[in-house]
Amino acid sequence: MQTGVSAEPAATVAAQAAQRIGIPREIFPGEKRVATVPDVVTKLVKLGFGVVVEAGAGELADVSDEAFRDAGAGIAGSTAELWNSADIVFKVRPPTADEVALMHAGQTLIGFVWPAQNPDLMQQLAAKKVTVLAIDCLPRTLSRAQKMDALTSMAGVSGYRAVVEAANAFGRFFNGQITAAGKVPPAKVFIAGAGVAGLAAIGAAASLGAIVRANDTRAEVADQVVSLGGEFVKVDYEEEGSGGGGYAKVMSEGFQAAQRAMYAQQAKECDIIITTALIPGKPAPRLITAEMVRSMKPGSVIVDMAAEQGGNCELTEPGKAVVKHGVTIVGYTDLASRMARQSSTLYGTNLFRLTEELCKTKDGVINVNMADDAIRGLTVIKDGEVTWPAPPIAAAPKPPAKPAAAMPKASAHGHGAGEPMSAQSLAIVFGVGAVLFALVGLYAPAAFLSHFTVFVLACFVGYMVVWNVTPSLHTPLMSVTNAISSIIAIGALIQVAPPLDAAGVTDRPNALILGCAVFALVLTAVNMFGGFAVTRRMLAMFRK
Repeated sequence: MQTGVSAEPAATVAAQAAQRIGIPREIFPGEKRVATVPDVVTKLVKLGFGVVVEAGAGELADVSDEAFRDAGAGIAGSTAELWNSADIVFKVRPPTADEVALMHAGQTLIGFVWPAQNPDLMQQLAAKKVTVLAIDCLPRTLSRAQKMDALTSMAGVSGYRAVVEAANAFGRFFNGQITAAGKVPPAKVFIAGAGVAGLAAIGAAASLGAIVRANDTRAEVADQVVSLGGEFVKVDYEEEGSGGGGYAKVMSEGFQAAQRAMYAQQAKECDIIITTALIPGKPAPRLITAEMVRSMKPGSVIVDMAAEQGGNCELTEPGKAVVKHGVTIVGYTDLASRMARQSSTLYGTNLFRLTEELCKTKDGVINVNMADDAIRGLTVIKDGEVTWPAPPIAAAPKPPAKPAAAMPKASAHGHGAGEPMSAQSLAIVFGVGAVLFALVGLYAPAAFLSHFTVFVLACFVGYMVVWNVTPSLHTPLMSVTNAISSIIAIGALIQVAPPLDAAGVTDRPNALILGCAVFALVLTAVNMFGGFAVTRRMLAMFRK
């Protein structure tokens, strides 16, 4: 008997689940991604859900129906069958009007929706009495929400792909080379915007050997740029650029003028420019003017990652790669889709993590808990009622301020706590120390004096060694010193096996001393091996 879902054993498992997750084929022109992959399907089934995938949904992402079936999913023969049989629908692109028409009351949609840009779509979905979780509305300020942050995942893929597209259009080496045919200079890459996409682009371009420069309105990302092998180019204008939710804010006209001057200089010097500047809910800011394009060297490349929102370059044509004034301007709007398998894997994992939050009971039934800040932020429609925008998340209460400590009174020698000692105090301290050392030298036994000398020298050398070590290496240094200090094991060994006297006889220690010695050896062994093991692991953190 023919049914809406293929009658395979895996489909039978899906049919018995409490709720069924549907994965339709994306119909947006040029979209190659799919909302989940076989590895994620297996995890969803373990949570108790059934999974149904529309036939051919993963074809453009190199995922076959057979792979989905082997992972435990059923295969729906048509789009209508998929939407009718699914309680929850995972999508990549916002649904079209035709797809909305296939939805039914009580259904849940999870995917990119962009409610601010699609008010008509929001009304259509609300009229269907469905629940909609927009993955693009995830509160990114919540640390526990990072595992569900699909915007970050897709931005990372897009940033990497932007460098690949730039390399393809550039037609020259990225890294410098010296060959028998002559010297090839390294490519100079400038990246406007050091968010997730920009940082991914910096890492990819630097790994290819290019000289990478980057700029961002947020000064705090400078260290991240440098850590990835880039050079942070600062705008000669003081203004804080951090906005809410981890995004940049709209800058003042004075800052923008200084920024344009800096971009004009970089355009003349660099071979490749990659722009990533976007502010949620606003058109992409124009950073690269036609005059800057004309000033670039022939054969240069601009990759405009903001093309879908109008573009950061004045001459960008969304969806196309064009050549103007001898410069190739790449305005592709599907960079993440051009790496469909990788993007689908990351996106599917993000949705799975969200599903874990929605189904903590692992019984195959989701619970849209509006008391959860992350879920509340994602939920733009609840049972047909528009709940977007979500109320701002209350800031965590600040710890109570500690009472101001009373200012230390100056001592009789004229210095307080935290102040350097005066010359008079320093002389007194050294004088007292010299007297003590003189007394030790005059009256201490010779045996004590030799040990005391070694002790003083060890303290001095140890202090100088530790003082000159980078603070980040103090933990492995202390671990090594712990291991070396375990020379005390020799004392325990002597107690366990005391040496022979002149007559060739040894005095065996009593049981208590022998037990303490053995216990000391055990602790010392742990200290020695543990110290070297910790050192090895710590030093591994500093190796590439």
